[in-house]
Amino acid sequence: MSPHLRRRLEALRERREEVERLLADPAIAADPARFRALSREFARLQPLADALAAEAQARADLAAAQALRADPELRTLAEAEIAAAQARLAQLEADLLAQLVPQDARDDGGLYLEIRAGIGGDEAALFAGDLFRMYARYAEAQGWRVEVESANPGEHGGYKEIIARIEGEGAYARLKYEAGTHRVQRVPATEAQGRIHTSAATVAVIALEPGEVEVTLNPADLKIDTFRASGAGGQHVNKTESAVRITHLPSGTVVEAQGERSQHANREQALRRLRALLVEAERERRAAATAAERRQQVGSGDRSQRIRTWNFPQGRVTDHRVEGLTLYALPAILEGDLDPLITRLRQQAQAEALARLAEGG
Repeated sequence: MSPHLRRRLEALRERREEVERLLADPAIAADPARFRALSREFARLQPLADALAAEAQARADLAAAQALRADPELRTLAEAEIAAAQARLAQLEADLLAQLVPQDARDDGGLYLEIRAGIGGDEAALFAGDLFRMYARYAEAQGWRVEVESANPGEHGGYKEIIARIEGEGAYARLKYEAGTHRVQRVPATEAQGRIHTSAATVAVIALEPGEVEVTLNPADLKIDTFRASGAGGQHVNKTESAVRITHLPSGTVVEAQGERSQHANREQALRRLRALLVEAERERRAAATAAERRQQVGSGDRSQRIRTWNFPQGRVTDHRVEGLTLYALPAILEGDLDPLITRLRQQAQAEALARLAEGG
């Protein structure tokens, strides 16, 4: 490990000790918000402190084993202990490097999942429906809650657009890698000659939690309209103007909510999603991005702007962000077995973050 990275580890250990002292301060305990924030920070830093302590012990064990080499009767035992200590140190170094990767404050929370049909007409809408069912099944397996906030069904099934809220610990951390354009290659059910068609659907992932960014909604900046909800729900959705559309006038952002029976509940849903979208925009502004992250995620729905290709004839899923990441397990993945993809993407992101750290970035 480079001296630069070692210094960063030591700085984090010192910060953990400082946070521990602060938590014992009665003034901090009297401030619930500050106490909760420090408690979360302490919990994040504790594994690093444990790993550093284990590393120190492994180094001591290695030194003790090396000292035994001089004794002919204990040399064989010493060699075995040296090998075990060295393997332990290698694993601990990998663990410590992982601890250095900056944590996104939003990772522990939930997200808004927005899926839209791109190029491909009815087939794109059908594929958007397939993607939503896949994410819903994955979320169910994780014990997360999924609530559809708005949906615009396709004429022959699937969705032209569907927006859902997914809540559960670590949901954003795992699904944030799904953002982008997904290309699908398959023979549509309506294709009489068996020709393979290519279409696309886009996925946007917006964090529920603001992280370090906060925004304030000025009521004067909001245009709120009500209308009759559409879709399933019996007579109520057709006769009551319970659905809500909110336009944020300064940015032009528009959100709708119609999943609840009451106008008040839909208004709260819409405001919550509007706030999440504005936080995302503010985060992008602070990062001096040349284009909004959400626009980059969604793109135009054009097939060329793809992060992943789903090839049904070959049963193949290829993620274009990681070299060599092709899995011949398309049916299982569409059933919600996303972990093989997500794990590789997280490893790639971690490796890139570590490379930047090693360069001093």
